[in-house]
Amino acid sequence: MNHDVLSDALSIIKNAEKRGKNICKVKYSNLVFNILKIFQKKGYLKKVERMNDKFGTISVQLKGRINECRSIRPRLAVKVDEIPKFIKRFLPGADIGFIIISTSKGVMTHEEALKENIGGRLVAYVY
Repeated sequence: MNHDVLSDALSIIKNAEKRGKNICKVKYSNLVFNILKIFQKKGYLKKVERMNDKFGTISVQLKGRINECRSIRPRLAVKVDEIPKFIKRFLPGADIGFIIISTSKGVMTHEEALKENIGGRLVAYVY
């Protein structure tokens, strides 16, 4: 049975936000780091930084803006014309939050995937 590092990281972040914490630490992986950088770019996190310790952790400074963030399991493959269907399924309303999609051009939001006309695998969502 595989362990999902992304699900753990998003749960830690969501729980820290609910408790009113300013900083939390999550286990490092390239996928988690890239997703958290997108969260930071979109204004959901203040700062994301890889720590130079032997444990491989990421320090995350929280902003208090996340209501819900989860990984999508199983990682569903979607074509570009199917993305709006999943936006309605996972997000509460128009222009509220975004879905993270892993594509052949890297990890990006559903908005960027629609703009580049590329499909991929659904990874996570946040709002």
